[in-house]
Amino acid sequence: MHLLKWLYPGMRFKRWLLLFSAGVMLVSLGLALVFNYKFLDVIEENIFRIVYLWKGTYNYTFTTLVGIAVVAIGLLLMLVAMRFVIRSLITVLLPDNSERLVDIIYEKRKLGKGPTIAVIGGGHGLSVLLRGIKEATSNVTAVVTVADDGGSSGRLRQDLGIIPPGDLRNCLVALADTEPLMEKLFQYRFKGESELAGHSFGNLFIAAMTEVTGNVEKALKESSKVLAVKGNVLPASEEHVRLDAIMEDGTIVEGESHIPEAHKCIHRVRLFPEHVHPVQSALDALSKADVIILGPGSLYTSIMPNLLVDGIADVVRRSHAVKIYICNVMTQPGETDGYTASMHAKAIIDHAGKGVIDFMLVNSHPISDEMCTAYAAKGAYPVIVDEDEINALGIGFVKADIINEEDVIRHDPDKLCNAVMQLVLQVQSQLG
Repeated sequence: MHLLKWLYPGMRFKRWLLLFSAGVMLVSLGLALVFNYKFLDVIEENIFRIVYLWKGTYNYTFTTLVGIAVVAIGLLLMLVAMRFVIRSLITVLLPDNSERLVDIIYEKRKLGKGPTIAVIGGGHGLSVLLRGIKEATSNVTAVVTVADDGGSSGRLRQDLGIIPPGDLRNCLVALADTEPLMEKLFQYRFKGESELAGHSFGNLFIAAMTEVTGNVEKALKESSKVLAVKGNVLPASEEHVRLDAIMEDGTIVEGESHIPEAHKCIHRVRLFPEHVHPVQSALDALSKADVIILGPGSLYTSIMPNLLVDGIADVVRRSHAVKIYICNVMTQPGETDGYTASMHAKAIIDHAGKGVIDFMLVNSHPISDEMCTAYAAKGAYPVIVDEDEINALGIGFVKADIINEEDVIRHDPDKLCNAVMQLVLQVQSQLG
């Protein structure tokens, strides 16, 4: 059964097997001509004698059946031989994955035919989406915010003068096709009281790779090879930026990590400096995408910073891709208190312009009373889906069960991926 996997559609193996078979048949024909058919005559005469002694009569059907059996055995030997030739090479190049070589090839061929998807955001929400999307397509690019100024990322940003690596690290790990130990290593945080305390190994790795390669884009590319990443991870910009919030009362809060702490209504957010150059690869990925996804993640501190980088919102608006915004399930204290689904979408449109959202994906799964009570104690509440107001914004919306409710409420990677892909297929079928 394992051998038959080499014959799966899309493996690009059968064509070369047929070519190899044609070569074997030509060699066989050439040898028959060289020996003037005498060798074949001897074989046919022996078949005749064996059958005649056994049956007392002879029918040329026996010769045909023997010929078919010889062909079948020959093809089997060719397939086995080619498998072991390829395996012997792969064992040297990929010793840890040689046993599942055919599965790796088939998976890469299959995922390589998936839609081209660009995802914009940051934080844990984006990494959750990427974990699901990588099972549907390898043509995925994450465009990640660089405004984080807290925790390990903020310290490295201040000490080493690099863009914050935390969200970039989470996306690399989410898209990785590697051993669980490697994922644990990249997510490991040092403990104790030393200067390393609180830093994650992955952040330090990206920081070191940035200094070795000269820039963060090359660092992410090389890091992707280490983790066998399906897709690409790119920063929205390589420049140092600060996210500021202008509150409804006119006060200004500087720094992404300080915005939720103010516990005021946000009017707008902005970058400092005002004009920030984008990473060209990120613009290219967005312009070529079949699908552009915003979120999930913190509305003002994960999604908005990307759209405020020069050129990114313009590319999204001009794109003919299916543009989907994945709305948060719960409000975020200090950031989206009292926000409905339409208010989330309107905030994005107010900052990035009309045309950045075609469809909005919202959760349909009811949240238990126990969870509502637990979240209410922290000032978070389920986001109300106000359908009429969403329609008034000129965007469509789709309800789906996209969450996993255990100890906390989180988007479920598989459910989220299925909902996104179903929406994309539905839209593409209607258009085409």
